[in-house]
Amino acid sequence: MDIGVLLPTATAQWGAADDPRELVAFGRQAERLGLSSLFVNDSLISPRIEALTMLAALAPATEAVTLGTAALMPFLRRPVQAAQSLASIDLLSGGRLTVTVGAGFPGRFGRPLYALSELPWERRFARLDETVALWRALWDGAESFHGEILRFDGIPPTTRPYQAGGPPVWLGGATPAALARTGRSYDGWLPYPPDPADYASGLRQVHRAAVDAGRAAEGIAPALFVSVRIDDDAESGRRALDAYARAVYGMPLEELERIQAVVTGSADQVLGGLNRYVAAGARHIVVRLAALDLRSQRDQLERIADLVPAVREAAHHTAGAG
Repeated sequence: MDIGVLLPTATAQWGAADDPRELVAFGRQAERLGLSSLFVNDSLISPRIEALTMLAALAPATEAVTLGTAALMPFLRRPVQAAQSLASIDLLSGGRLTVTVGAGFPGRFGRPLYALSELPWERRFARLDETVALWRALWDGAESFHGEILRFDGIPPTTRPYQAGGPPVWLGGATPAALARTGRSYDGWLPYPPDPADYASGLRQVHRAAVDAGRAAEGIAPALFVSVRIDDDAESGRRALDAYARAVYGMPLEELERIQAVVTGSADQVLGGLNRYVAAGARHIVVRLAALDLRSQRDQLERIADLVPAVREAAHHTAGAG
């Protein structure tokens, strides 16, 4: 059972006096507190520290934690150059990189970014899958790649990652098509369904797709992305989460929690909410801390770290019951 944290790399998550260079110290603190991974997200919607730049800074500053993206949007980068950057981070971290990818969302969170990247919105999922296939080919030393969308000949020698075959690549998303593609081609699944029952049913579909493709279902990492606020009670937690949702997403909490996993309340209430996803099969939880300055982020980090042993114990009991 792994529990990690999403670093607050967006300026909307910083206070007026916060220094973004503190994010490296934040990552080291998370490692000292027993969190097993540090993830960063990727967007052009709001100002933030660019995802791969942040991971490159964390690689030599940490020792054992997994470094990951949640989620990287490959279409924002040239595919060969992205493969080089990811391989470099994997080397600098000694093989600790995990790459979650996504194709963006309809509306302002996705389509405008394709225009900025000078790429068509159409066939975005095929482009994503081909990009990942290209990365894996390059990481194995390929000199050419011939897909339906991406075609390269005479590729010069590229940077080889620390991990043989390259870092694991997970897929974000929970549509039926995404579940099938995860099972067929990806190393892990990182969705954020609001209902643990939907997580359980989605994971079953991922496993069925894997078996149908001749893959081992247990080889696909079952992860979860969830926004968390630990507070004195559920009501104060909801107020803080609402302020966070409005600042970061431009929408109230009641809209956000219809599309994303959200858990708030006292420490016991948050533990209960996380354990429902553990019972549904999640084994790598990536927690986004709902706080709007780095001091509050650190406070929430310490509170979630206190819950790590209990969540791991719940996972142990769930596995034993199975």
